[in-house]
Amino acid sequence: MGMKYAVLDIETTGGDYNEEGITEIAIHLFDGMHVIDNFISLVNPEKEIQPFVVQLTGINNRMLRNAPKFHEVAKRIVEITQGAVLVAHNASFDYRVLRNEFARLGYPFEVPTLCTVELSKKLIPDQETYSLGKLCRAIGIPISDRHRANGDAIAALKLFQVLLEKDREMEIVKKTIREGNARDLSDKLLRFLDEVPDESGLIYFHRYNGDVVYVGKGRNMKKHVNQIFLRTSKRHQAMVKEMQSLTFELTGSELIARIKYEEELRIHRPRFNKRKKVAPRKVKFGHENMILIDKGRVPGEKSVILIEENQYQGYGYAELEHQITNQTVLKNLVNPSRQIESHNIIIKEYLSRHQVERIIRF
Repeated sequence: MGMKYAVLDIETTGGDYNEEGITEIAIHLFDGMHVIDNFISLVNPEKEIQPFVVQLTGINNRMLRNAPKFHEVAKRIVEITQGAVLVAHNASFDYRVLRNEFARLGYPFEVPTLCTVELSKKLIPDQETYSLGKLCRAIGIPISDRHRANGDAIAALKLFQVLLEKDREMEIVKKTIREGNARDLSDKLLRFLDEVPDESGLIYFHRYNGDVVYVGKGRNMKKHVNQIFLRTSKRHQAMVKEMQSLTFELTGSELIARIKYEEELRIHRPRFNKRKKVAPRKVKFGHENMILIDKGRVPGEKSVILIEENQYQGYGYAELEHQITNQTVLKNLVNPSRQIESHNIIIKEYLSRHQVERIIRF
């Protein structure tokens, strides 16, 4: 099988070096003859776009409000670039920005790259300029949607096809490729990632016999799993290799996820979790007796956390308004929890930084 090329273009927010965010990405997977796959998407960069970039690309913050965030498209990018050479016009820019985005997820994205600017200078010498638009016009390549990811990616692909025709023995192309250490994500892991929702809860990695080898918690479980799958440390590689199945539990409330996480570590003692030692200390709340009400697992449901005599008692869920406003009913809905010293510390620290929907003091 011959080489595959992931011909790429990205648009960014602009801004400080290494602080740019991706706003649009287009990748066309090319096997030397045909485009066999592609991925085109706007991306919510979670930061403001520089005004001059809005004028240049026409992409504005409003357009990106409901676009997927980078962690939501990272798996697809890894999938389509896997085993391919990444081709771009001024590849060092696109590759640097892409690597920075992956680095924020904890993943060292490394693939071989090929720059069509560098290759053009070798195969089409003596041009006045090697900017994508002017070079394409000079050699008769039609270009549309300039400064949009897909328009520029298609132009780069057509240019690359011309360059391949000029180097049929691939001697110059092969010398121009900058090697990287591409890393595979197996189909198994990609499939598991599709199963996890982007909501608060707990994730369990299981061995073939069902034993839990890792427990994770997160306000966004999909993002958390994505970060784990993309890491390359020996510990993470061993964990992923040993993992045969994945399950998750929705908690709705991020605070309940944190509380239950401590309980699950004590129950399962998963070998790939690093335990943090918490120094024992007496924790007092602003009120001895209270009920914390927050987001539930589904629309219309609320989570309930009970604290009595300055001690966490347990949590539960309520659906009906009369349950939420009746202290006796709420207390009966709570499942008693094993008393762990760190529970009060977790709740106290969470409340110092976050708000819950309602606090009922009694």
